[in-house]
Amino acid sequence: MNDFLQLKEKQFLIFGVANKKSVAYFITRNLLECGARCVLVVLNEEIREKIQKLFPEISPEDIHLCNVEHSEDILRLRDECLEQYPNTKFHGLVHSLAFADYSRGMLPFHETGEKEFLQAVNISCFSLTALAGAFKDLLARDASVVTISISTTHMASESYGYMGPIKAALDSSLAFLAKSFSEFSEIRFNAVGPGLLKTSASAGIPGYVDSYLYAEEVIPRGRAVKTEEAANTAIFLLSPRSSGINAQKIIVDAGMSINYFDRKLIHREPFHEKS
Repeated sequence: MNDFLQLKEKQFLIFGVANKKSVAYFITRNLLECGARCVLVVLNEEIREKIQKLFPEISPEDIHLCNVEHSEDILRLRDECLEQYPNTKFHGLVHSLAFADYSRGMLPFHETGEKEFLQAVNISCFSLTALAGAFKDLLARDASVVTISISTTHMASESYGYMGPIKAALDSSLAFLAKSFSEFSEIRFNAVGPGLLKTSASAGIPGYVDSYLYAEEVIPRGRAVKTEEAANTAIFLLSPRSSGINAQKIIVDAGMSINYFDRKLIHREPFHEKS
């Protein structure tokens, strides 16, 4: 197979593979198909056992544990990798981590709890900066760091709650990380911003299904974005073929953002009954 993306035999560190529906799962699967080596980092032993079954071609020694909420755990993982991969540099790092506690339901934004908000910021946003800083010496000079964001943070989506501002902070972090890393490397920081995806994580968000179905109506092609499509974009950003892209977010929404005023939606019967 022609190695157009130049990923063969390169090594990648991937955070966030949870199950067969996650973006990180499809990123890992695609990288393996391109001949790359993947080192995975998951939250706990239960997930590690599931992931070993999903990726039998990955050695159990290449599936590590880390809870990014705790800085000492990140540093432990860093030291573990330094010892296990002493003569290897990672050509890319994937940050596919997000968490929000919606156990109290989807509250109005001004009722967001401090504890829930700060925990979500730590896991979903600050962890990118923490991991980049901890693993900078394990990354190749021209490595690519890719995180998973959302298609827009300018819309007050009630079905996403306080994670919207947190993803906005994640997007902003790209520029500052790219700038600070430019002092000693050519490491790039970019994000994939998919529209609404059908993942296990999204299924736990109150009201998400209704928003997902609405998105399918708005998207010109009439089909929601597939998780594989977001992963394919991440693969490109991880490859040397995207070397000119830095501190950017690539939107993968199948054209949703251009079609909110589609005449079929404007003129549908329920709308006219209310007006």
